[in-house]
Amino acid sequence: MQQHTIAAEIAAAGVGLHSGVSTRVRILPAEAGSGRYFVRVDLPDLPIIPAQVAAVNHTVLSTQLGKGEACVRTVEHLLAALVGMGVDNARIEIDGPEVPLLDGSAAVWTTSIAQVGLVSQSVANNQVPLAVKEPIWIYQGDAFGCALPAPETRFSYGIDFDLPAIGNQWHSWSPPTDLGIASASFAAEIAPARTFGLLHQIEHLQKTGLIKGGSLDNALVCGPEGWLNPPLRFANEPVRHKILDLVGDLSLLGTFPHAHFLAYKASHNLHIQLAQKILDLAESCYSEALASPRALESFPVQQTFQEGF
Repeated sequence: MQQHTIAAEIAAAGVGLHSGVSTRVRILPAEAGSGRYFVRVDLPDLPIIPAQVAAVNHTVLSTQLGKGEACVRTVEHLLAALVGMGVDNARIEIDGPEVPLLDGSAAVWTTSIAQVGLVSQSVANNQVPLAVKEPIWIYQGDAFGCALPAPETRFSYGIDFDLPAIGNQWHSWSPPTDLGIASASFAAEIAPARTFGLLHQIEHLQKTGLIKGGSLDNALVCGPEGWLNPPLRFANEPVRHKILDLVGDLSLLGTFPHAHFLAYKASHNLHIQLAQKILDLAESCYSEALASPRALESFPVQQTFQEGF
């Protein structure tokens, strides 16, 4: 089985959206099969935090990973860039608690990855692929996330805001099967979409200790009269950014199963719940299939129901 890592080191520095702390990130090539993982180089013993669903410990307006006392917040844009550009293995060194927001999108990361290129890696194909054979749903009020059986991987998202400048938006993106075309598609259609916030929520969020590093330079802000800092990069830039978030959160699965991932008015919390449910059901089906080796080729995941930045 072929995997990929980056061909050379890339780096970027900036301010974290919520902490307001300046950090520097270095992304280094990593061994085949090692996956994507963070290293807190500012802490004793250089703790490693794997980019896996099991490491998620916080999902309020961003996704945070942790192991022991070490954590790293707002990982979704960087992880989306890595998976969207075809990087399976990467060592991500960071000297603080939050990935820098940069311009609010993943464009800096995708541009840097494209500049250095990828290196192919061979790895033993001894992992059972995730397979979605029946719909999986996660609900919270009228918001939901789901994974539907599909012949290819697709991400679709819907948002609905009272503000006229945003309103109801839908977008769908499917990565082409060719890695080069897929990475170019992601870099052009999804990565440039910036995070956005609502003007009437900013004061409250700041009082609760959030968005300390947010500004008109790294986030779109929308009010009753429209956008405070136009122009938009796409007419539907907000919903494209939600797809960016979804791709980043679901990258914690390791690889994407062939499925149509569909979300509406969802959040990082719902994204992670969906990812966890996919893994839980996959593990259950794998255990049941152990007695039948042929069934392990593609075991089903069964249906279940559950429940701005």
